[in-house]
Amino acid sequence: MTDLAAFFAGAQRPAGRLALCGVPEGHDAFVLGGLVARGSVASLLHVCRDDGRMARTAAALAFFQRDLEVLTLPAWDCLPYDRVSPNAEITSRRIDALTRLADTKADRPRIVLTTVNALVQRVPPRKLFEGRALVLGVGGRIPRDRLISYLQQNGYQRSETVREAGEYAVRGGILDVFPTGSTEPVRLDFFGDALESMRRFDALSQRSSGTLPQLSLKPVSEVLLDPQVIQRFRGRYREQFGAIADDDPLYGAISAGHRYAGMEHWLPFYYETLETIFDYVPDAAVSLDHEVEEIRADRLAGIADFYAARQSLLRSKETHGSAPIYRPVPPEQLFLDDAEWGRRLGERHVAQLSPFAAPPEARVAYDAGGRRGRDFSEARANPNLNVFEAVRLALEAEKRAGRRTAIAAYSTGSAERLKSLLGEHGLGAVTHIERWEELLALPAGGTGLLVLGIENGYVTDGFELVTEQDILGDRLARPARRRQNLDQLITEISTLIAGDLVVHVDHGVGRYDGLVTLDVAGAPHDCLRILYAGDDKLFVPVENLEVLSRYGSEGTDIVLDKLGGVAWQSRKARVKERIKQIAGELIAIAAERQLRQGEPMPAPEGVYEEFEARFPYPETDDQLKAIADTLSDLASGKPMDRLICGDVGFGKTEVALRAAFIAAMLGTQVAVVVPTTLLARQHFRTFTQRFAGLPVRIAQLSRLVPARDAAAIKKEIAEGRVDIVIGTHALLAKSIAFKNLGLLVVDEEQHFGVAQKERLKQLRANVHVLTLTATPIPRTLQMALAGVKEMSIIATPPVDRLAVRSFVMPYDPLVIREALLREHHRGGQCFYVAPRIGDLEELRTDLKRLVPEIKIGVAHGQMAASELERVMGAFDNGGFDVLLSTNIIESGLDIPTANTLVVHRSDMFGLAQLYQLRGRIGRGKQRAYAYL
Repeated sequence: MTDLAAFFAGAQRPAGRLALCGVPEGHDAFVLGGLVARGSVASLLHVCRDDGRMARTAAALAFFQRDLEVLTLPAWDCLPYDRVSPNAEITSRRIDALTRLADTKADRPRIVLTTVNALVQRVPPRKLFEGRALVLGVGGRIPRDRLISYLQQNGYQRSETVREAGEYAVRGGILDVFPTGSTEPVRLDFFGDALESMRRFDALSQRSSGTLPQLSLKPVSEVLLDPQVIQRFRGRYREQFGAIADDDPLYGAISAGHRYAGMEHWLPFYYETLETIFDYVPDAAVSLDHEVEEIRADRLAGIADFYAARQSLLRSKETHGSAPIYRPVPPEQLFLDDAEWGRRLGERHVAQLSPFAAPPEARVAYDAGGRRGRDFSEARANPNLNVFEAVRLALEAEKRAGRRTAIAAYSTGSAERLKSLLGEHGLGAVTHIERWEELLALPAGGTGLLVLGIENGYVTDGFELVTEQDILGDRLARPARRRQNLDQLITEISTLIAGDLVVHVDHGVGRYDGLVTLDVAGAPHDCLRILYAGDDKLFVPVENLEVLSRYGSEGTDIVLDKLGGVAWQSRKARVKERIKQIAGELIAIAAERQLRQGEPMPAPEGVYEEFEARFPYPETDDQLKAIADTLSDLASGKPMDRLICGDVGFGKTEVALRAAFIAAMLGTQVAVVVPTTLLARQHFRTFTQRFAGLPVRIAQLSRLVPARDAAAIKKEIAEGRVDIVIGTHALLAKSIAFKNLGLLVVDEEQHFGVAQKERLKQLRANVHVLTLTATPIPRTLQMALAGVKEMSIIATPPVDRLAVRSFVMPYDPLVIREALLREHHRGGQCFYVAPRIGDLEELRTDLKRLVPEIKIGVAHGQMAASELERVMGAFDNGGFDVLLSTNIIESGLDIPTANTLVVHRSDMFGLAQLYQLRGRIGRGKQRAYAYL
């Protein structure tokens, strides 16, 4: 076997390739990090398969080699030849890494992490970023006009309120800016040209979170438009494509010095020459992740396909309505081809990683001794085995062999949960560790517990790592986002702009005049300036924001109150009197309800915890609170009437499942009423899966159920032989009679009409009622806020949820093709939604011509029940790649594999409909994309 350090220390060029084997995920970071930390390699460029792999590798390097400098360079998150620009945060991270690589030499060991997609794409020349950073320090002086000019020249966008990377705002002597590479924006406080203070602040609440002595500002875009760049672009664009007509919006926008969506895809036209990431790290060795070459080949094939499609569309002059013209850059100008890739790697020491053992015939190979760890899937699948018992036995066997072991969880909460569960099954002492050195300090046979985002564990000669996913299967949870206080959300400054009307609880209606900094007792304080009648001013500290609320009217003839006047207090007194009258009526209703006796439903001990453990995801704090509130109501002995209000995909159904479990196990019946047949079908499947193996009879009533079966189900409901029934409006028919209804769950209540709600009231007499909705109608919300209903809010998304990227654009057949194929190639599915049934057949024909590689299913409300059931079943099972439908999919549909949405003629939908439609995607762990 080849000596690893000697291979990288060799001075010969070309150095050839080394097969670095026995490095499964996690162990690869240990080996590469140790190689760089020991000085065997001064700097290393490691090429990961994708962004997820890069993030996990960075986390593993931070665990094994905390003092090692690690830079991450992601790829653009848009498709080749797209009409949209890369995400601002992605661009910010890229420029931060490129600037640091261009400005500094590696004076200490460094690893640069990038991806295949990033490496095959050319980048702006190093000289663009050399000396481009502007360093500001407290106490220094800089004319604000010069600072604003720098921000504009380097791609920053001016806005009223700074919320995203690359934005800045000016308010008097204060300049807010969100710099490239920073996790938070910064507030610069000037006195004249003197910079008096710099403070980080939260983009949502606008509250300061700490001071900064120094700040380095860097460009925020890879395309910096100045007169020279614009002139170069115009010349090269005409040279490449000939005479330009007036119908080219890109050429017109750049010629005028304006930024244009997707302008980065013409990167070669802005600069004399482009470089590659290899040029930014001229002396670095290279390591390639497993299967990198295969992924690179697929990427280049996809690029060639997209370019050919753009060229074909351009030649055919097929504009498809309002789609602007698109002239693509030849691939060799923007991407590295096979020849250049081979030449670049031939100049370096290259290690090709593999998780498998080195083959005997390999001449230049090194085996790092790592192997994929054990998987407990068999124990999970076997009902006679307990997975935690299997884990305990495995760890104890390693302990007897004198090997150290570790359990890796994705978050602190899940680590504590695993420790508790394994402790209940007899696992001995487990030590929390944060660094590799702490694990080495454990005695032989010791077990550590750590937070590390690795999917699968691995084994070496003296160590074994078991991960949360190894134990629990597909149970992944990224670190929870920082929780926002709800009161803070209601009063956040970011929702206000200068001139907005606000109400102070003691002083009445005033006009917000911006954020200022006052020197109080020698310390700076951020305050909101509120103007009142007579030009009176009131300064409200940001820590007392709860005294302010937005004024509800948009009228222009609003009279401001006078500070110290009696008009506001008089109005408050009149409103209080009216509120007392309304409250009296509400109290009478509530008192009557309180006098009724509901059946107490305490959670059955033991079996409830087992049912709870079947939920395959970590609950959010809001979700846990909503569940606790619901269980408390059920056990109180009073009829429950609770509204669960939460965004689409935030876990409302799980609250209903646990309430239904308690009611059914205590011998009462549960009715779940939903607005659509598809949602009834989905809930029936979900309930059936979660209640599998339990003595609970679950039935479905909707038009998807044959008439003979529906009659039998109604009879069983009346006789009490059905424990849980899920149905549409059919459940509200007078022919339905329950023997012992204990719980009524109403999902998406806003879809039910007045007559149907009257029927619900008849069902409500002495039963518990749980209402689920993402968009409550005003009357329901008012009743909850007034206390007639109890309300629980689920405001935090699941911890593994990624935000949906949404694009509003003209119809472009190539964008449609690219979006659908991207989802198809990553193993996912798509929704294609049209406003009218009459549009579906024409769209189906267009899609078959545009994307012949995919299978298309059609669904709408006028289809026969059996056909709709067949189509949806096939789509659920992966039989179709694209579901072409009307907005029948709008309510509650949960298909985690569907992560691309295209809405045809989105102008014909309402905002609430678009919001609900977008909620159908992004419900898994994949990034989702919505094209409107």
